[in-house]
Amino acid sequence: MRRRDFLTVLGVAAAGAPLTTASQDPRKLPRIGFLGNSTAILEANLVGPFREGLRDLGYVDGRNIVIEYRWAEGSYERFPSLIAELLAMKVDVIVTAGTPAALAVKKATASVPLVMVAVGDPVGTGLVGSLGRPGGNATGLTSIAPELEGKRLELLREVLPKISRVAVLWNPANAYQIGSEKEVQAAAKALRISVISLPVQNLKELGNAFAAILREHPDALVVLADRVFLHNRERIADFAITNRLPGMNGYRELVEAGGLMSFGPSYAVMHRQAATYVDKILKGSKPADLPIEQPAKFELVMNLKTAKALGLTIPQSVLLRADEVIQ
Repeated sequence: MRRRDFLTVLGVAAAGAPLTTASQDPRKLPRIGFLGNSTAILEANLVGPFREGLRDLGYVDGRNIVIEYRWAEGSYERFPSLIAELLAMKVDVIVTAGTPAALAVKKATASVPLVMVAVGDPVGTGLVGSLGRPGGNATGLTSIAPELEGKRLELLREVLPKISRVAVLWNPANAYQIGSEKEVQAAAKALRISVISLPVQNLKELGNAFAAILREHPDALVVLADRVFLHNRERIADFAITNRLPGMNGYRELVEAGGLMSFGPSYAVMHRQAATYVDKILKGSKPADLPIEQPAKFELVMNLKTAKALGLTIPQSVLLRADEVIQ
């Protein structure tokens, strides 16, 4: 684990420690509920920027705010009970990432403000009325971007010019992924690439998907941006390397775990920006009046160590566009 991630995890763990500022009564401090999809260790790259964003705005956990963390450990079935715990604590705002978690919060409460991070299609999934005027109790940041899945496939073809078949991991329990899988199919058809579509909701189905890949022998693996895959990133990366399967991933964390490449919005930037929404809500703004923000920064991450292990030479045209290259 990198030093920054380790310090972030320590900070998350400290959220439940006794307050050291005697002048503050923790029962009277604003409470932020942070609903994580995975675990504190696996989401350190995201929690860290969120806490940094809060600090930049003058908020320090345990001094003038309290952050209550709950972790789903990659299981969406845990959302209702975790949300119930946060609501019982009378949190002032809930922050969470991804469409499934946001939908679970919306189902549980129509009054507690919700700051969403990286939701796919907040209008299409019914989370908000519009991007400009969300209405209701939810606002935040969307990860939706025109033709994103097509751009991922185009980058994959630049690295693998002879690619003809790809396996795609996607989660049908994620309402946004249903649309994303269709986008992949449409983009692949335009590029004359066939798709092996593999729906995965849990660890057992991930194992079934691996078995199908071994039977079908695709040229590459595409892993869409879902927290189930983030939670199981080491398994996915190890499988891809062991079976010499180049991959395009929705999360940079899969590349850090050993995947070949990723392209998508900067989720760290989104989590940092989520702090500004929390600040506005704590100061009296209504989520209904705070416009949904669309991605401002996208990043291409390459793992040259993995490329070498796979016997691939990454074209210079791709390397020059990479925001980060892992040696």
